[in-house]
Amino acid sequence: MARVPASVVAAAGLVGGYGVARWTEKRALGGVALAAAGVVAAREWQRRGGNGAAAALSGVYVAAFAGSHPLAKKVGAWPSVFAVAGAVAAASWVVVDRK
Repeated sequence: MARVPASVVAAAGLVGGYGVARWTEKRALGGVALAAAGVVAAREWQRRGGNGAAAALSGVYVAAFAGSHPLAKKVGAWPSVFAVAGAVAAASWVVVDRK
């Protein structure tokens, strides 16, 4: 079976978490989706890049989630989510996926 890059999992977690929260109108359910994808991505980051990479990229993931909220006030919700998801995906690709 083909391996899904951690960058894709992380970006999908941010986009999917927001989508689930928005469409179900249950923020906690979106949080579950966000957290589940974050755990899967972090395990892959740790496996491929070590503890330091996993810690750094997990911090980027959480910061992206937090940063999407004030950014959404300036550019809108979906553009904000896509921007931070792209940033996390790029960071993940540079640190672990391109190797």
